[in-house]
Amino acid sequence: MTKADLVERVAEMTGFTKTETAVICESFLEAIKEALIEGRRIEIRRFGTFKVKERKSRIARNPRTGETVRIPTRYAPVFKPSKEFKNLKIEK
Repeated sequence: MTKADLVERVAEMTGFTKTETAVICESFLEAIKEALIEGRRIEIRRFGTFKVKERKSRIARNPRTGETVRIPTRYAPVFKPSKEFKNLKIEK
């Protein structure tokens, strides 16, 4: 599902226009990004938790040259679904 698909679906569910819904969705996603950049944790009850996790420095190998490369410590966003969300029947 793309952001456009999400906007269309939410607009149908709420009765807002697609333009209004696009602004709301974009603002919501921007608020999540800003909170994660600040290192804050976001908990949405019955859905899940977004947080930033430290990925430790490690040694990797360049597959083309075989040369070892040090990958520095970095921070990555992670999502952990809630128990209710995990227990839903998900179809592929």
